[in-house]
Amino acid sequence: QVQLVESGGGLVQAGGSLRLSCAASGRTFSSYPMGWFRQAPGKEREFVAALSWSGSSTYYAESAKGRFTISRDNAKNTVHLQMNSLKPEDTAVYYCAADKRRFYSGSYYSKQTFASWGQGTQVTVSS
Repeated sequence: QVQLVESGGGLVQAGGSLRLSCAASGRTFSSYPMGWFRQAPGKEREFVAALSWSGSSTYYAESAKGRFTISRDNAKNTVHLQMNSLKPEDTAVYYCAADKRRFYSGSYYSKQTFASWGQGTQVTVSS
């Protein structure tokens, strides 16, 4: 199992930016894809972005494309989500997650493929 701790959430005005970070400990971080999900009040948790174990491939929800960037630093066991041009509809609790498939390099990601989750960090975008 891997333990995940998110940070970097907060309150920002529409059009602003935030950088979320996730620190991982436990199993071999660099062997597994990582992802970010979010959950707004009254809604299902939804996929935001994922990054292959090597960092060479990234995948984004349509709502995140062109505005968010996921990255990882395997030497520091961290993954980041840079969020630009934030909108009020981005308001949610953001969760870092570690995929269960070691050395997976494909393009399919869902809540079911992630085995470990952080506690979440609140992002609030005001209009």
